[in-house]
Amino acid sequence: MNPSRRALFGMAAAVGGALALPGTAAATPVPGAMLPGGRYDRYLRRLADADQFSGTVQVAYRDHPVLTRSYGMADKEQGIPNRTDTVYALASASKPFTGLAVVQLAEQDKLRFHDTLGMHLGGFAADVAGKVTVHHLLTHTSGLAHPGPAGPEHIFTSVEERTAYLARRTREMVLKDAPGTTKAYNSPAYDLLGELVATVSGKPFHTYVLDHIFTPAGMGRSAYHTRPEWLSDPRIAHPYALQADGSRVDCVRHLDKGAVLGGAPGSNSARGFIGSGGGNGFSTAPDLLSFARALREGKLLGRAYHELYVNGKISAAPMGPVDPLRGESFHAYGPVAGLYRKQRVLGHGGGIAGGSTNWSIYLDRDWTGVVLCNYDLDVEAIIAEEREAVLG
Repeated sequence: MNPSRRALFGMAAAVGGALALPGTAAATPVPGAMLPGGRYDRYLRRLADADQFSGTVQVAYRDHPVLTRSYGMADKEQGIPNRTDTVYALASASKPFTGLAVVQLAEQDKLRFHDTLGMHLGGFAADVAGKVTVHHLLTHTSGLAHPGPAGPEHIFTSVEERTAYLARRTREMVLKDAPGTTKAYNSPAYDLLGELVATVSGKPFHTYVLDHIFTPAGMGRSAYHTRPEWLSDPRIAHPYALQADGSRVDCVRHLDKGAVLGGAPGSNSARGFIGSGGGNGFSTAPDLLSFARALREGKLLGRAYHELYVNGKISAAPMGPVDPLRGESFHAYGPVAGLYRKQRVLGHGGGIAGGSTNWSIYLDRDWTGVVLCNYDLDVEAIIAEEREAVLG
């Protein structure tokens, strides 16, 4: 009789991490820190026990899950727990889908990376239309910025209203810096790329991503959900934003409430009605593993354009204290292409009021890690633990 998966994990721990995963011909070295009961697993349990983590974590080697954990509640009011297949709002962790859509259209000869914005979209000031390129938008080097602060968040009631607002708002941007001279993270630039995808492809952005990324990648639970779907679908986790008094509030049911943490106090992504090129697609941990597999197997891009998509283009100065284990970080055409212990790591994170997300593809080790949380928290500490468990 074949030993159970639990028995295999036990034997792996006993012999220093050699594990015969299903579908592999030989023993696969699995770091002991990543095994069930290992350091990473214990770390997550401590966070969950202290109510400092609610969500799903999954780590896989060559598409085979090694560690999967879910903690907390997807919907406290309905008593629905987080599960392996719970759907989470990704926030900016869905920006790489926008970038991938653009790269696909370039592969189809429908646009080029040196095309200026004005070649595809109208209504911009002459200097913006003639100087900002697709490459600039993808790499956060457009130099675009809004001339003043945004007003109070509006509560949108339809896809059409949200789409029209984003088109109008992005056309108010001006050149703060010469395109290509500085790198500044820019979500409105990715909103513009979402509009570019829709215009060039002839399909609404959300439909294009569903048809050309989610479906061919086998991401059956991924979509750009509307607020009514977020509210009514029991599969989708509700975001619980920390308030000043220490309580947490359901941001989908309470649109008047928002974040008290992070760079946009008071913000609540559920007010937007639906996500955009700038973020807030929805996915699950297994679907993000499927995305990694589809990329690797060439289901989404041919070899040449795959390399264009994943390879770093623009270097960025580190934010915060310098981690001696973290190498230089680059922006690719959507994902972040960073280095950790001199190993390549592709991925992206995101944060909203009541949500913190990250996915990482360890290109040189064939590992994929996913962290999906419906609390707002500093996910960097969890990512650091994951990195060390995989690469330490």
